[in-house]
Amino acid sequence: MMRIALFLATNAAILVVISIVFSLFGLHGVLAENGVDLDLNALLLISTIIGMSGSLISLALSKFMAKKSMGVAIIENPKSQTERWLVETIQRQANEAGIGMPEVGIFNSPQPNAFATGMNKNSALVAVSTGLLDSMKQNEVEAVLGHEISHVANGDMITLSLVQGVVNTFVFFLSSIIGHIVDRVVFKTERGHGPAYYVTQIIMQIFLSILASMIVMWFSRWREFHADTGGANLSSRENMIGALRALQRVNEPKDLPGEFAAFGISGGLSSGIKKLFMSHPPLEQRIAALQNQK
Repeated sequence: MMRIALFLATNAAILVVISIVFSLFGLHGVLAENGVDLDLNALLLISTIIGMSGSLISLALSKFMAKKSMGVAIIENPKSQTERWLVETIQRQANEAGIGMPEVGIFNSPQPNAFATGMNKNSALVAVSTGLLDSMKQNEVEAVLGHEISHVANGDMITLSLVQGVVNTFVFFLSSIIGHIVDRVVFKTERGHGPAYYVTQIIMQIFLSILASMIVMWFSRWREFHADTGGANLSSRENMIGALRALQRVNEPKDLPGEFAAFGISGGLSSGIKKLFMSHPPLEQRIAALQNQK
């Protein structure tokens, strides 16, 4: 669950930091009318600015975060037959998908996994783990690469960020209203905002962000089926099914860390309420979806 978790963590951190900066510079003053009542129109505007900023900044940092946090080694000049094959395969698939050539990288992990990230479809990064290269056949790796290229070509990265931005907006909006109510009703602050407002607002931002992440995770699961179809089209349906079967053989690989989960090839196994927080559908469902395609 690599891309989503770090994406959410980075996004939440940025959201809180921006909120604190707004508070320090007194910009919340426009939210109060006559020092008592919230101006909901102004609050919604500020919530939108803060919410979308947090998401878009996270997207802009995604490639940098991937390279640094995961130790992705970018293939500048292929030094082995495997590296040459990776670059050539991704180049061919990118051409077929109508996107610019992504950066290609390898990261050291025994778990078979891969992900794509980047701010736009013509400047993306596709990275695979050493475990994926070691455990899968070449035709299965080709399907995995097609899956990741499809994420890029489908614009899933920017769409996910827009979805997250809308979620952020309402998280900030609702947490500000709750903070205002607690400050006025419980702590009886008469003018402006007291400490209770800011403390409650930040606590509610964290809590509501966790609940709202279910929406982002649902979107991620939905897009996985489309990326599987894309991987099948860029390779073959048999290769894509074979790649998913290979993942099953290692008992549902662990999620990728952080923000890279949504565009990884696999996600961790969860049950019960945890299913609502899964970035990927169960592998068996993905295989069945491919098998049922006409």
